Amino acid sequence: MEIREERPDDADAVRHAHLRAFGDHGGVVADLVDTLRHGIRSGGGLALVAEAAGQVVGHVMFTPSLLDAPRRLVGVQVLSPLGVLPEHQRQGIGSALVRAGLANLAEGETPVVFLEGDPGYYSRLGFVPGAELGFRKPSLRIPDAAFQAIRLPAYEPWMTGTLVYSEPFWRHDAVGLRDANA
Repeated sequence: MEIREERPDDADAVRHAHLRAFGDHGGVVADLVDTLRHGIRSGGGLALVAEAAGQVVGHVMFTPSLLDAPRRLVGVQVLSPLGVLPEHQRQGIGSALVRAGLANLAEGETPVVFLEGDPGYYSRLGFVPGAELGFRKPSLRIPDAAFQAIRLPAYEPWMTGTLVYSEPFWRHDAVGLRDANA
């Protein structure tokens, strides 16, 4: 398996991976990826693919957002989405993608990476509940345990506050959980 930066000709394979990985929510996730991709190309962020036997089997995005800290706004990254084809899950591909992305971001100016996800999975990769680190989630619809963060070498102790998702997450209604009964 090779992990590399996403290329423009990967777009269809990446979309297919997210459609399959996210089932009923695959369309929303794939559309979000298409929108976020434009922001990555214009500067900031990172998109990686895992390729096996010439096929894209996994994908992860790290996209710019803001931390509304008391001192000033701070540029941070959001890990979302992470998708692996169902037949390739539970083989360490997702973890490898996340680790490669974090290693890349740790070499730069990114102080914190945030995500919404399963704490049982992401805690193995160094993520902890955001509130424990002095961060506030951007929506009450995000379960407390799902709002997670990891501090990177560029982090400074004054960098606390509220995560502000970039506009595409709101446009695609990809923040937190919706109440299906409402």
